[in-house]
Amino acid sequence: MKPIAVNEIRKVLGGKIISGPVNWKVEDAIYYKRHDHMRRNSLLFTSRGDEINWVAIDKKGPSLVITDKSSINLKEVLPNTTVMQVTSLVQAYWKFIEFYRNQFQIPVVTITGTCGKTTTKDMIRHMLSAKWNVHASVSSKNEPRRSLPYLMGINDHTQAAVFEHGLGNSGNIKHQCMIYQPTIGIITNIGVHHLDGCVNLEGYIKAKAEIIGGIKDGGTLILNADDQNSKKLRLDGFKGKIVYFGTDAKADIRASRITYGVGGMDFILHIDRKEYSAYVPGYGEHQVSNALAALAAVNEMGVDIKFAISRLKTYENMDRHLEFSKGINGSTIIDDTWTNNPTSVEAALKVLDSLGKGKNVILILGDINRLGNFEKKYHREIGSMVAKRNIHTLITIGKKAEEIARQAMRDGSNANIRIFESVRDIGNRLDHLFDDHSLVLIKGPMSSRGMIDFAKSLKK
Repeated sequence: MKPIAVNEIRKVLGGKIISGPVNWKVEDAIYYKRHDHMRRNSLLFTSRGDEINWVAIDKKGPSLVITDKSSINLKEVLPNTTVMQVTSLVQAYWKFIEFYRNQFQIPVVTITGTCGKTTTKDMIRHMLSAKWNVHASVSSKNEPRRSLPYLMGINDHTQAAVFEHGLGNSGNIKHQCMIYQPTIGIITNIGVHHLDGCVNLEGYIKAKAEIIGGIKDGGTLILNADDQNSKKLRLDGFKGKIVYFGTDAKADIRASRITYGVGGMDFILHIDRKEYSAYVPGYGEHQVSNALAALAAVNEMGVDIKFAISRLKTYENMDRHLEFSKGINGSTIIDDTWTNNPTSVEAALKVLDSLGKGKNVILILGDINRLGNFEKKYHREIGSMVAKRNIHTLITIGKKAEEIARQAMRDGSNANIRIFESVRDIGNRLDHLFDDHSLVLIKGPMSSRGMIDFAKSLKK
């Protein structure tokens, strides 16, 4: 955080100092409920219902407590703690965020989408970080409660920031945009997920669309020209620049002649009426889509496209993102246990279509969570997708995933189908299926420790 004098914060918030020193600077801002993680020179927003531990706060002093409590027992306040009283804590909170964010005239990119958020964010960070000081959210830790700490991570040395949006319920992205105030917003794609918090697909699309209204005036919106649900977004109220990426001929940044290369995808990049040979590590056309979104963003920030392409070649994929390893009995294991939703399952199946030719293809699928009342519908759709493919063995793990197996059977799948209620039921019952001709894809939710550990056990 850029250090801010206590008196300057008082003026911005219109607050009143009722106790403690003012001749120091704040170097972090947090919610009081996270005070266990506080450090010295912290500002703490405390709600009226918070029982304040003045001793713990003072030990990490100097500290600034901002409160709208009408009465404070000043005898409990210790010397290292400054207390500022405001009329409304909510108004003070947003005034502070607005003030702090406006200290920095830098590009801020935020990303949402059903799949590819973390990969796209990390590609952007990787391409920029060769020459710029870049601040970014960590891994896929994108919950709204992390937004304030991430904003506070921007300081005078930061030249660009890249964050991804978490979506559990409608309103989450709007809230995060109010904090980040992005200059560039990206929607990688819109599939199906979090229907328990958004009621249905229409509600989910609407929740993703919150990023459109959250981009700063004059900013840029980057959209997937190939994605059908993205075409349902209402864009009439957006006053900034719109950039489309994809394979569609009308896309502003386009990929053609996409082929599987060594460890990744080769493609021709079309931008500004010019063509470039490009490569992105990681298999699948969805990986090319992620790369296009990232290239579109850095291009908007003025990065030379040839340099960006050269940096993209050196990007390192995240663990458990279609990660290839040698496995049991000489098999090849594809670990894709990072996330699990219908869109990512379809993308993984397309990779199997290309790489599984002539192989003994084994598909291991776990439950897909957060589909609300549509659980059975989408698990069954996956079962139908599996039935159309040349899958030697289909293994489902979990009560929800059982619907995949049942539907594959109904659709006449030729696969050897095995159903397990949990990972614990498997033991070594499947070991005989694996040999040096086996290509094994395992896909399950990141919340399932059992699936993650099972994937590890399959690797050599």
